[in-house]
Amino acid sequence: MPVVTVSPKYQVVIPKDVREQLNIRPGQKVEAFAVGNRIELVPVEPIRVFRGRFPEVPPLERERDHL
Repeated sequence: MPVVTVSPKYQVVIPKDVREQLNIRPGQKVEAFAVGNRIELVPVEPIRVFRGRFPEVPPLERERDHL
């Protein structure tokens, strides 16, 4: 398991094998969560990535505008 060092600016470098495994690219956003006594970084996926992933969920219907 790779160990990383926190810089004086509180930055860390994600190890190459982890970046490759999760397909993390420069400039990509990740969410940071404190879970107990650890930090979890979760890659943020653009919403378009999920299009068509859940075909069993019916499409949402828009409510009528109330005037």
